[in-house]
Amino acid sequence: MKGIRILFRSISDSLTNIGRNLSLSIASISCISITLILVAVSIILSQNVNNFTTSIEKDVTIVAFVNRDATSEEVDVVGNLIKNLDNVESVKFQSKNEIKKQMQSESEVFDSIMDDYTNETNPLQDTYLVKVKDINSIGETAKEIKTFDKISIVKYGEGMVEELVKIFDIVKKVTYIVVIALVVVTAFLISNTIKITITNRKREIEIMRLVGASNSYIKLPFFFEGLWLGFIGSIIPIFACCYGYLYLYNRLGGQLFTAIIKLVKPDALVFNLIVSVLLVGVLVGAFGSYRAVRRYLKI
Repeated sequence: MKGIRILFRSISDSLTNIGRNLSLSIASISCISITLILVAVSIILSQNVNNFTTSIEKDVTIVAFVNRDATSEEVDVVGNLIKNLDNVESVKFQSKNEIKKQMQSESEVFDSIMDDYTNETNPLQDTYLVKVKDINSIGETAKEIKTFDKISIVKYGEGMVEELVKIFDIVKKVTYIVVIALVVVTAFLISNTIKITITNRKREIEIMRLVGASNSYIKLPFFFEGLWLGFIGSIIPIFACCYGYLYLYNRLGGQLFTAIIKLVKPDALVFNLIVSVLLVGVLVGAFGSYRAVRRYLKI
């Protein structure tokens, strides 16, 4: 019972301390909110970059063109060789007649031109559509396929795919670094706020020591004060970024510049954003206050 009373008293005192140092608390909360907004934006950017990369990995396909003189047995042999490659996830065969019908359905001009093509006169080639497991090794896989007998051409958007993967990888790393740096800055802000509070209440703390107050009784209010500052400071970033992202998503129609780059759906992102920002605010608040209490409150 005594422990519970100390806990509730500490929570009450921490709120009183925030009210007592209102101008300082508001300044700290404002700084924390601005920092956490940047953290939230970095999280949004990171999740969307991950989504872009995943979409590219799913959409990028190696197209292997089979020689026109290949027999059906040779076509099957090549298909089995491709399937047995380590980096190959799936293989789909498209005959030249299937490609012809697909092109005809997509364009009236192609439909008119190709209408008279027969199996013998069709100039198109049978193809294998290959999905890879690791997009970073797509170039090596394409080279391996090119070495197979009866494969004439292999295409997968070489050059552009590798550059996109590199760019997205750099953006992901930068966002991670930014998030970590901002978290450190937030912890420093909270730590400084608690430090100033401790300095302002030095005389009161000395009196509490003289009357026999326990260490935990003195320390806990400062710890909870940091928690409250982190919690309150995370509310504005959560609302601002959630509503801002929802507006942006609807405004852009769920895509950025092109249909290839699709944004993460708000219902999937908002929950993760709320939990992440709230956790960062509370945990960093707890860490900042713990650091300040340990360093500046010598008990």
